Amino acid sequence: MAGVGQATHRLSRRDLVLETVLVLGVSLGASALWSVLSLIRKVSADGSLSEQTTSMNSSVVEQPWLDLAYQVTGIVLALIPVVLALHLLGRAEGGMRSAARAMGLTVDKSSPVTQSVRQGLALAAVIGLPGLALYFGARALGINTSIAAANLDAVWWAIPVLILAAVQNAVLEEVIMVGYLFRRWGQAGYSTVAIVVASALIRGTYHLYQGFGGFIGNVAMGLLFGWLYLRTKRVLPLVIAHTLLDVVAFVGYALIAGRVDWL
Repeated sequence: MAGVGQATHRLSRRDLVLETVLVLGVSLGASALWSVLSLIRKVSADGSLSEQTTSMNSSVVEQPWLDLAYQVTGIVLALIPVVLALHLLGRAEGGMRSAARAMGLTVDKSSPVTQSVRQGLALAAVIGLPGLALYFGARALGINTSIAAANLDAVWWAIPVLILAAVQNAVLEEVIMVGYLFRRWGQAGYSTVAIVVASALIRGTYHLYQGFGGFIGNVAMGLLFGWLYLRTKRVLPLVIAHTLLDVVAFVGYALIAGRVDWL
């Protein structure tokens, strides 16, 4: 697999796999384990999943200035695994900038930002409506919780923080699950199909806290993103699409929650 399966002379296959396990262990792999436990707790509770609510982006403390500090700190700390992944890749690829450029996270003359934005917008449009239909369908079947996507207090910084949270989610997930893992697992000698499927399954698993609908939708999203990355070798359009989807979900919920009865 070009751009993914190039051999490295510095790390053995065992070391490459161990490194990815450790990176996942301090990031989305840990989230997957917590999500499995969360789902078990919700399934074990009285009532169907659709009768339960999963709250996201919630206030932590009552003091607005301290809550803002909590929110921003959480966003910054969540991005440390991204820096770690770029650092690890960059040791053999000429530094973190070279690693970011190799996975298509940067822009240049051959891949201008306008092109990445157009691709991201198109991808978000393709995913958005089917994803919403899947969510409501899963709720109707009783296999998914209701998602309260934004639960910050009514403060001036709520919308900016929700947008930053959307960016953080997108950068963390796409850099780790696609840019980093595809590179490392390719170097370890795994097949293209195995890499795409494994990445998608992990993506779905750390969304299990939402219910089975969240798992199915995000596995499908992971398969599509993986296929597109293999074709384009560009992570940035995936980050843009993911950011747009989360901004619409977070900010849209914050603006209309309480005004409609179908959420």
